[in-house]
Amino acid sequence: MIVIGADTHKHNHALAAVDAAIGAIVGERAVGAGERGHLEALRWARALDEDRVWAIEDCRHVSRRLEQALVAAGERVVRVAPRLMGASRRGERQPGKSDRIDALAVARAVLREGIERFPVAVLDGQAMEIRLLADHRDDLVAERTRAQNRLRWHLVELAPELEASLPKRSLDRPGQLDRVVRALRRMPTGARVRVARELVTRIRQLTREANALEAELRALVRAQRPRLLAETGCGALTAATLIGRSAGAERFATDARFARQAGTAPIPASSGTRQRHRLHRGGDRQLNRALHTIAITRARRDPDTRAYLQRKIAEGKTRKEAIRCLKRHLARRFHRLLTEPATHQPIPVGAPSPMICLT
Repeated sequence: MIVIGADTHKHNHALAAVDAAIGAIVGERAVGAGERGHLEALRWARALDEDRVWAIEDCRHVSRRLEQALVAAGERVVRVAPRLMGASRRGERQPGKSDRIDALAVARAVLREGIERFPVAVLDGQAMEIRLLADHRDDLVAERTRAQNRLRWHLVELAPELEASLPKRSLDRPGQLDRVVRALRRMPTGARVRVARELVTRIRQLTREANALEAELRALVRAQRPRLLAETGCGALTAATLIGRSAGAERFATDARFARQAGTAPIPASSGTRQRHRLHRGGDRQLNRALHTIAITRARRDPDTRAYLQRKIAEGKTRKEAIRCLKRHLARRFHRLLTEPATHQPIPVGAPSPMICLT
């Protein structure tokens, strides 16, 4: 069996094949980042060994096409966090950094940690669509926030009393924007007034687009994972984050691995007779934020959750430690919900791809 490490880039990929039994280098290759390069990589790998695993550094924007092509061709692919690759490279006897060294470090990181501990890549077109739309909405909201901040600074110069009377986070509300527009109309026309009016128009446009995307995401989640929306604290945007960032929860064999990916599995920090765990700052922070949102909402609204937190605090845990226990419990529950049979038809592994035409 061999493990093929891939260091992916925009225009080319570096590959290094390592024998899983002894760690020796079996072969190395550099291929292009297009379809022809993917075909070349697969032919090269099939000539090396029939039993193989691809280890790809998890850089979604540059590794996604290679990963999808390999999975569509029936290959087994695991994702490797960049921090693991960096630690593996520092442990090598060969100093320096290059694409070849990085590809080798990816493969040896998988061998060191154990292949079974890494999430397997799967094809889930619906989850990818939800993630892209959710990320796009986040970008729109961030752009709207920047426009709102610029508008406030202009209002400090134009109408300081009006700006001081505007509540925080209120410049996406039609009523507050109407107040600003009425005030701007009474002012003499100038460059600052013109810019402020254009910012109001831009904020309204971004709000409409963000709201439309939220409605679309709600419909997609309801069609694919309707039970998520029935959970207390899990709205459409939070559910979209869970679906999109998990990228196919079935790739996590157990809820413990899902919790590790979400950063909710505590890390042992015991010494001597003192037994404790500390916060895990690794994993997918967006996934962690979604579970944290659910935990905080349930702590406010759900009597059973409040009782659970009080019980943990009575055991000697702090409020933060009790919340971490709750998030680990939620990771277990939502892993089960995310791995239930989806209502949509997943993309078959044999989907049309140039890879499956190999002879």
